[in-house]
Amino acid sequence: MKAFLLAAGYGTRLKPLTDTIPKCMAPISGKPLLSWWMELFEKHAISEVLVNTHYLPEPVRKYMVQYNACHTATHIVEFFEPELLGSGGTVLANKEFVKNAADFLICYADNLTNVNLSDIIRFHRQKSALLTMGLFHTNNPCGCGIAAMDHNGVICEFQEKPKHPKSNLANAGIYVCSKEIFTYFPHQHVIDFGTDVLPLLAGKMYGYEITGYLRDIGTPENYALVQKEWKS
Repeated sequence: MKAFLLAAGYGTRLKPLTDTIPKCMAPISGKPLLSWWMELFEKHAISEVLVNTHYLPEPVRKYMVQYNACHTATHIVEFFEPELLGSGGTVLANKEFVKNAADFLICYADNLTNVNLSDIIRFHRQKSALLTMGLFHTNNPCGCGIAAMDHNGVICEFQEKPKHPKSNLANAGIYVCSKEIFTYFPHQHVIDFGTDVLPLLAGKMYGYEITGYLRDIGTPENYALVQKEWKS
């Protein structure tokens, strides 16, 4: 199993911390966020992880070299973007990375989580799903990507930051995708997965309510919270 870890954003809301390091290298309990993600991938037998970079890539490259030198079960590779391609654009540009895979993961590195990846992968395969989206209950549905599910767990509608949300089930930024997903990508250079791809999959994708810890570290308030809450 391979995974995309999308990590190329500017982390603007976390300044001044992100003046010198990218958000994925923000320290949490003595380790960078990227390190916690790699531990999670190792635990769930992910063989190779592609991390995209753009803003301040050197700290990430240094980490990758050190990681690959002392880990053999999981390998990490970089995809540098001179210009940001968007979450979907990164995946489409690296279609060859998963060309021999029946399915693969896409994860947003903004989050800190201990989600059981093996469970969501197993669910995806049992359903023979095109895509399975990790979901969590949010208190702010107007600020998230929101999924409406039917009684079978099929996502019948998905909207980014809806004015009139139909549920409080929010996109957790963790997807298991079958290779057929690429037929739904638009033919354009910059692609946002949430707005350009996911709405096209309504009625064709499943939702999986995740358990465990999940928090977006992207604001000073949330970053302070994870320092208190996170336990390895």
